Amino acid sequence: MPQSVVTRHRRPTMSARRRYLALAVICAAELLVVLDNTVVNVALPSMGLQLRSSISGLQWVVDAYTLTFAGLLLAFGHLGDRYGRRKVMAAGLAGIAVMSIGGAVAADLGQVVAARAAMGVCAAAVFPATLALIINIFSDAKERALAIAAWTAMAGVAIAIGPTAGGFLLEHFSWHSVFWINVPVAGAVLVAALFLVPESKASHVGKYDPLGIALSLVGITVIVWAIIEAPHQGWLSTVTVAAYVIGIASLATFVWWELRTESPVLDMALFRIRRFSLPALAIAIGYFSMFGFLFMITQYFQGVMELSPLQFGIHSLPFAVSIAVGAPLATIIAQRIGTTAVIVFGLAVMSVGMFIAGQVEVETPYLGPVLVSMVLMGLGLAIVQGPATESIMSSVSLDEAGAGSAVNDTTREVGGTLGVAVLGSIVASIYTAKVGPKIDAIPDSIMEPYQKAFARETVVSVIEIVKAPTNPLVAAQKADLVYSMKAASLEGFQLASYVTVGSALLCALAVAVFLPWKKP
Repeated sequence: MPQSVVTRHRRPTMSARRRYLALAVICAAELLVVLDNTVVNVALPSMGLQLRSSISGLQWVVDAYTLTFAGLLLAFGHLGDRYGRRKVMAAGLAGIAVMSIGGAVAADLGQVVAARAAMGVCAAAVFPATLALIINIFSDAKERALAIAAWTAMAGVAIAIGPTAGGFLLEHFSWHSVFWINVPVAGAVLVAALFLVPESKASHVGKYDPLGIALSLVGITVIVWAIIEAPHQGWLSTVTVAAYVIGIASLATFVWWELRTESPVLDMALFRIRRFSLPALAIAIGYFSMFGFLFMITQYFQGVMELSPLQFGIHSLPFAVSIAVGAPLATIIAQRIGTTAVIVFGLAVMSVGMFIAGQVEVETPYLGPVLVSMVLMGLGLAIVQGPATESIMSSVSLDEAGAGSAVNDTTREVGGTLGVAVLGSIVASIYTAKVGPKIDAIPDSIMEPYQKAFARETVVSVIEIVKAPTNPLVAAQKADLVYSMKAASLEGFQLASYVTVGSALLCALAVAVFLPWKKP
């Protein structure tokens, strides 16, 4: 099939001031997208209590966004290359504002999940465009590396702002406010983008690949659904195994099709470039760890430590600051000593942090292993993602910037989605197995069925059990139940941490062996 040709917008000569103003707007757009993930984590316990949601329901509040986001990044990356990256980004920003209103007025869990899924679609239009625009605006290699470092550091800023801002909102308003806050922010970034960010397109784009998009969506969605629902359906039940088969078959067909079609939505040849594929793997493992860690630490701070949302946000700041500070520094260091050494070191640091986190017990104080593990996890992720992103984007041409950015972002989101699904399900399985019999033994006359169902699913229900003034359980029974719930959640957290440590160390070994150590 012949490729269609699109007139390319040549990069205009821009002053340094205009370039960095554009970078600020682009980073603000990225901030909004990442913020949607971090803010909602703080609101999960409040949603769970008000909407009587199970742990899998709360996982879907997170994963509905990341699933549509991850599944459509490739498609929107190509749309940006074809029609204009700023134009597609602007449409996504407008969509986030509208869909956030839908989430703000939602009355049940199904409506929240639907709104989050729609927001993920719009976020997929924004994210690939941000990195692709940076690549086209900054032509100097060193200047581009610093711009990419700022882009990666923005994730840390979002993590810092998200829990703290979300906690502040939840101290004064309901969980609906975490959706309302997106509306003015998205509107302001949209206006700034139209005035300050230059447009860019690719010179050559192929035909659409609807089959590839459909196969990737089905494969990713079905596998993640199976993992999230496995604690309820059974890890080896007929339904779960069938879902695994369908998902794996869809992804295998996707790879087969992408290797044969003339205009693939995902150019599989990129993965033959070691400076592209191995850093992409490192980022996927990093986000697998980070998203899973954030999902679990939300339950730890608010369920085990019984902190308020605002207190949780403040206690999580060291993790966020570590990312914000570490990302640009790691990118600068990688420019001098090479990407491989920095990525391997970052994965090792992250592994140590997650191992320490797995040793936390109910009585463990915050100032100690908890704080140390958070700092190491944040630093490890920052050390990995800055240099890895720069390596990925340096491996693609300007015409492929949108597609390359989309692949980079897809690996992040697929890793993050699987992190919440896999690690969350491990914790849920162990927690339910340990706590379920104790809760089932409590008569319905003492604890209502809906309270028992919620307590069986998540340690966050401790908030309701402890604070309910009319709770009929005697003090000793209540204290024993609460301690058992906390201990069971941390036992699940420990196993999940070992899975993360093993994944990160295996990835570090692969990078050390196969990624060139000399700078290109």
